[in-house]
Amino acid sequence: MFGRKKRNLIICFGLAFAMCVAESYGKDDAGGKSSPQISQSQFLAYKKAAEQGLADAQNNLGGCYHFGYGVDKDYTQAVYWYRKAAEQGDAAAQNNLGVCYAQGEGVAQDYKQAAYWWRKAAEQGFVQAQYNLSVCYENGYGVDKDDTQAVYWVRKAAEQGDAEAQFYLGLCHMNGAGVAKDMTQAAYWYRKAAEQGLTEAQYNLGKCYMKGEGVDKDDTQAAYWYRKAAEQGDANAQCNFGKCYHFGYGVDKDDTQAVYWYRKAAEQGHAKAQCILGACYHYGYGVDKDYTQAAYWFRKAAEQGDALAQQALEALKKEEKL
Repeated sequence: MFGRKKRNLIICFGLAFAMCVAESYGKDDAGGKSSPQISQSQFLAYKKAAEQGLADAQNNLGGCYHFGYGVDKDYTQAVYWYRKAAEQGDAAAQNNLGVCYAQGEGVAQDYKQAAYWWRKAAEQGFVQAQYNLSVCYENGYGVDKDDTQAVYWVRKAAEQGDAEAQFYLGLCHMNGAGVAKDMTQAAYWYRKAAEQGLTEAQYNLGKCYMKGEGVDKDDTQAAYWYRKAAEQGDANAQCNFGKCYHFGYGVDKDDTQAVYWYRKAAEQGHAKAQCILGACYHYGYGVDKDYTQAAYWFRKAAEQGDALAQQALEALKKEEKL
């Protein structure tokens, strides 16, 4: 729907002691964030309050069991306590219970139940549940596929400041998926997400400025946003930022810097950057001529099906440079 690989579900355990541990669906880490340290006495305090029926404590206790904070991991116990809190209307617990159903942790995997609980939380304004429910509608997880509903819920999350939701809402407007195609709105939401540091949004915003789509064409702004994404390791942005230096788009022309960024992208397997880097070695742009290196990078790109690289390799053979 959104013109990109399928989105991941967002796991956000809204625990008071954890601030909010988020991770992508299907991963084992916790989004790179350090785990909170829960003492045995803290765990017992949550347990006592949970047994007295306090919903927030029940959710927190579920989180302790889910992540192994102060106690051995026990998904069955996590689900038990999330459910206790969720049935009292606690939105964070409803979201977390939905996550357990989506991942099949402590319960049999059941997307209908996941969507049910995410809807409960989403209707209370819980942003991660709104995002997750939009993913359900996008892909038909536990509900009928419905682009309009997907956009409805991703917009709810975007309006609360969720960067991933803002980015996807931008994609919706760019592609006319579930909403009218509108590049001005696409650029608006890309900017919202880009300003929060979301790499893909920074790259897309750079493209908007480079092409003049949804914004006035501005090579300086294009280079600015490509740099932001490139410095975070985005290969597409690295390649495009290399082009900015190569042709002087929004920055002073500098073949050495162009090669630096092409190499960054090429080393990540970016076929176009590999082909361009091969050409740099072939013609001596930003590096000394080196036909061996040229062939190396052309071959890398050619192996990925890049037609220009394949032609360049044939040309090198004909020129007897190999």
